[in-house]
Amino acid sequence: MRIENTGIEDVIIDLKPLDHLTGKHAFIRAGQWDYERVTYDYKIGSKEKNITYYIRIQGYAVEGDVDRGNAVIQLMTPLLGKHYYPHGVEYGEGENFPENLVERAKTLVTKVADEIAQYKK
Repeated sequence: MRIENTGIEDVIIDLKPLDHLTGKHAFIRAGQWDYERVTYDYKIGSKEKNITYYIRIQGYAVEGDVDRGNAVIQLMTPLLGKHYYPHGVEYGEGENFPENLVERAKTLVTKVADEIAQYKK
């Protein structure tokens, strides 16, 4: 599910402050990157058996290199996904997400966007 109108879409920001601000809000980049893309995940447990939710903020390098740490990243529309163990994460519009989870996701992404605003390029 796309989490729209959060203020994070199309923001351009240097990688280092982006890493810091997303980490401050418990979004983890870990190994989810390559030379041109980054992905930050926020994990939300569920009482449902074998289900975990993820809020995902993604971006791609418009200049520089993620591996070297000198990238300038353009952010994309965040996603809310549902992980079905052991099959993977689904983001499709056919997925059902609890309303309180959708609101929580919007609030978390908006908080990140508010802090990122001071670092926009």
